Amino acid sequence: MTLNLTVALCVACMAIAAFAGWRGAKPPNFAKGPRLAPWRLIMVTCAALALFFLVHIVNLLGVTTGR
Repeated sequence: MTLNLTVALCVACMAIAAFAGWRGAKPPNFAKGPRLAPWRLIMVTCAALALFFLVHIVNLLGVTTGR
């Protein structure tokens, strides 16, 4: 993966995580029925992916992580 693609995917994951965090924090509206999207799970998954992308960016910049 190139640096440009990794940065773009990292930014996209952070944006989706922020949006899902906002949607997940809204109080439920029982008149509309149940929520059909698991916003908390989407938020945590995108945040974890963003962390992996950040580590990959650091590796692409030349810093050795791990053993």
